[in-house]
Amino acid sequence: MKKYSVFTLARHALDRRKSWSRAWRDPSPKTSYDVVIVGGGGHGLATAYYLASEHGINNIAVVEKGWIGGGNTGRNTTIVRSNYLWDEAAHLYEKSLVLWESLSQELNFNVMFSQRGVMNLGHNLQDMRDIYRRSNANMLNGIDSEILTPQQISEIVPIMNTSPYARYPVLGASFQRRGGIARHDAVAWGFARAADKLGVDVIQNCEVTGIRRNNGKVEGVETTRGFIGARKVGVVAAGHSSVIAEMAGIRMPIESHPLQALVSEPIKPILHTVVMSNAVHGYISQSDKGELVIGAGVDSYLGYGQRGSFSTIEGNIAAIVELFPIFSRVRMLRHWGGIVDVCPDACPIISKTSVDGLYFNCGWGTGGFKATPGSGWVFAHTIARDEPHHLNAAFGIDRFVSGALINEHGAAGVAH
Repeated sequence: MKKYSVFTLARHALDRRKSWSRAWRDPSPKTSYDVVIVGGGGHGLATAYYLASEHGINNIAVVEKGWIGGGNTGRNTTIVRSNYLWDEAAHLYEKSLVLWESLSQELNFNVMFSQRGVMNLGHNLQDMRDIYRRSNANMLNGIDSEILTPQQISEIVPIMNTSPYARYPVLGASFQRRGGIARHDAVAWGFARAADKLGVDVIQNCEVTGIRRNNGKVEGVETTRGFIGARKVGVVAAGHSSVIAEMAGIRMPIESHPLQALVSEPIKPILHTVVMSNAVHGYISQSDKGELVIGAGVDSYLGYGQRGSFSTIEGNIAAIVELFPIFSRVRMLRHWGGIVDVCPDACPIISKTSVDGLYFNCGWGTGGFKATPGSGWVFAHTIARDEPHHLNAAFGIDRFVSGALINEHGAAGVAH
C-alpha cells in the first residue's frame, strides 16, 4: 500500500481545492435590473429563485449587506411546522411545509429537512383547551395533528419529566408528525446556487443605504457599491425592515426585538423529536451533530443586539432542566440573539406598498424560518403579478388600517 506523509495529504487537499467551482458567482452589480431583492437570507433568495423558475424573470439581483445567510437565517433554531390556528396563517405555513418536503430534490441540494415531528406541550387546563382548539382547526384545514396523553408523550420522549408533581406538569400535547427541522445554512446555500444557475446575480457585501423614488414610483436602490436601478424592488430584510421602509418614507407597524437561542456541546442521540412549550417559552431539539439546540423568548426591550441576554436565558434553561433533568449537567457552548420584526398581530406583512414597484416581506416575528420556501413563493407571485396570491392576500399592510388582523399571539402553541 502506498504511504503518504501528512504534508503530501495537505498538498493534495489544497491542490484539489483549487479546482473546485464556485457554488454561485460573485458578480459586480449591473447598472440596472428588472427586480432587486434587498436581503440575502432564505426568504430573499427563495423569492429570487421562484421569480426566475416560476415567472421567467431572470434579470434579478439579490443584494446582501454581509454574507449570504448571515442574518436571521443563520441565527434561528430551524423548526419547521404548519400547525397554526387561524385559517390564513395555517394555509400559508402549510404551503411552505409542502414545499419543504420536496425542497432538496427541487434545488438538488440537501437542506437536511428531517420530519421528526413537533410536539407542543400543555401544562395547565387552559393550555389543553387551546391545544384541542388548535388541533381541531388544523384537521379541518387538512393539516395533520394529534393529541397526546402524558403516557403517549413518555413513549415518544422517555427522558421527559411527566410527573404530576413536576414544576411544570405535562398534561398533554399536540403533535405534528410532518414537522421537524432543517439545516439553516444549507437552505440559504441551496437557494443561492439554484437562483444563480437561473441567471440571478447574488451580490454580497452590498448594503442598501437609500431607496430612490420619483413621482411615487421606485427607481432603484442606493448601495455602498453605487446606485442600482430597478423597475421593482422587493425588501426582505428581517430585523431591519422598518429601517429600510423609512428610507422610502414608509412607517411599518413593527417592532424589532432580540430573540434568544443557545446550543450545547454534542451528546449521543437521545432526543428524536422537537419539543416546544408555550407556558415556559422554551423549545428544544437535537441536531444531527448531537448538539441540543435550545430557544428562549424575545427580550422585552427593543433593540438590534445580536447577543445573548443572561436573564432571559437563565429562566429558559431552568425550565428546560425541569422538563429534562437528564440535561442538567450538559455544557452550553454558545448563545446568541437574532433580530425579529414583530407585527401587532404576530403575522407577517407580504404586500405592495404606497410606492409603485416597492414591495415588503417582513414582520414574521419568530416564525420566519419555517416559512422560508412558502414566503418566497408567494412574494415572487406578488412582485411578478403586482398583486397578492390568495395565500398572502390577507397579509397586506392595509390590514392595520382596516382592522382585519390575524391574531396568532400564542394561538399557534408558541409564537415560533
